[in-house]
Amino acid sequence: MNLSNLLLYITPPIAGGIIGYFTNDLAIKMLFRPYRPLYIGQRQLPFTPGLIPRNQGRLAKRVSNTIMGSLLTPEELQNLAKRLLQTERMQGAIHWLLQMALDQVHDDAEQKTAKILAGILHDLLGQSLPKLLKVWAQREDFLEPQLNQIFDKVILEFQLTDMQAAQLANWLLDKVIPPEVVRQALVDFLTDRNITIIDEGFREKSSGTIWVVAHLVGLRNTLARLRTFCLDEKEEADARIADLIKALNLRDQIQEWLQNLSFQNLPVSTVRQLRKTMRDSVRSYLQTGGMQLLEGLSNSINWENMAVLILRRLQDSSAVTSSLGLVSQELALIIERYLERDLEKIVAQVIPILNIDQVIINRVNATSPEDLEAAIEGIVKSELQGIVNLGGILGVLIGAIQTLILLLK
Repeated sequence: MNLSNLLLYITPPIAGGIIGYFTNDLAIKMLFRPYRPLYIGQRQLPFTPGLIPRNQGRLAKRVSNTIMGSLLTPEELQNLAKRLLQTERMQGAIHWLLQMALDQVHDDAEQKTAKILAGILHDLLGQSLPKLLKVWAQREDFLEPQLNQIFDKVILEFQLTDMQAAQLANWLLDKVIPPEVVRQALVDFLTDRNITIIDEGFREKSSGTIWVVAHLVGLRNTLARLRTFCLDEKEEADARIADLIKALNLRDQIQEWLQNLSFQNLPVSTVRQLRKTMRDSVRSYLQTGGMQLLEGLSNSINWENMAVLILRRLQDSSAVTSSLGLVSQELALIIERYLERDLEKIVAQVIPILNIDQVIINRVNATSPEDLEAAIEGIVKSELQGIVNLGGILGVLIGAIQTLILLLK
């Protein structure tokens, strides 16, 4: 066999292998390249851009439909939400948020939190609470147990000490009913009409020796002279009244009377009536003047300073720090019970809001052909190379078949 015959027989397998290998490689390259359309003049060349860049929008739609129809189904999203929102994870997240809130309050240099809290407290005490109290005070049983307890434990058991009784007795005799006040009260009382009534009553109701004195002497002249004395000799009358108060030891008597003064000595029915009267008075006052009282009190308080003090106390409170775990656990349990009941509805509402299918479409469309090619090759590079190698092998086999046919001829 000469060289020309040998070349005739080996050329088909070699050419078939080369053609099969490079045509498959070219076909795979044409899936992605060229990345953009090519033109000759105004005419676009066929097969430009590549298959995938030319149909990238349709590919994005198919990818989105595949993912949403097979992978991210509502049932799978519910299972994913259940795994993400387990009680332990939610408790840890809530605990972290609460701790972050406390740290934010501690690091609040401009006292924004204090200003917000001050506004809340001012509105609560100055606006909301007065209106609520006015409505609540219309009920018959409003604060009944509390007011009854105050009456029974404070007012009913209240009793003056020796010093308090002495100070109150001194105040009564020195400021309320001093001698000049007593004298003026006698003058005002001893009018002609009152003197006549006293004298006639004394005459009618006396008997025996007193009857004789009453009819012979009577009280008219005596009382009239007493009134004249109080009017004409004011200083002398005041001194006589002061001596009389001292002689009768009224100061000690008033002090003793004040010490013995107690509501417990009153009849039970009277005490009950007093308690009811006090309760009704408190209710009536809250309905009429309670709003003005609380509004005035609210306006007189520096709420920003109050809020700062409250926040500092909360920051340093061990009770608040220790309760974060319990609060986060309770909130996590509440959320868990809510999710067990309404998770399906929540997922059904979240899916349209998240618009996952459109997000997938936008991401695929926003990916450049170069990146898309690199991503696909990174996933199936060995498979693509296998297709190229298979094309070369098939070309060699077809060429070998041609050589065999030549040999048979």
